[in-house]
Amino acid sequence: MKSCIENCKIIKLPKVQDKRGNITFIEKNKLIPFSIKRIYYLYNIPNGAKRGGHGHKKLQQLIIAISGSFDVIVKDGKKIKKIHLHKPNFALYIPKMIWREIINFSSKSVCLVLASKKYSSSDYLESFKKFKALKNK
Repeated sequence: MKSCIENCKIIKLPKVQDKRGNITFIEKNKLIPFSIKRIYYLYNIPNGAKRGGHGHKKLQQLIIAISGSFDVIVKDGKKIKKIHLHKPNFALYIPKMIWREIINFSSKSVCLVLASKKYSSSDYLESFKKFKALKNK
């Protein structure tokens, strides 16, 4: 099965509220379709900066706006979709072989990323032309 834009989806995470504030949690093997092998976050993003700008051969991700907001542009080589993330209990699932760009970071935003694999430079597709060529094989 080829990855396509339709496989990118918003996942609503649990949110428990009480007078002390809210808590959202992510448990192994619940809600997300992969085991988490790596967690990282982006912060102090300068105004107008972009992140991402690549695809992954095998890696899957869950992207969450822990604080503030930003837009994620996903491309499958044929279609493009822009998703606005601004709530910490909503995550964007991105399967393998989807191009992603993260833009329009609000002031003091924090972007949390949960990944299905440890970092490997060989998994990155940093040229959209090469991404499309591999996608069309």
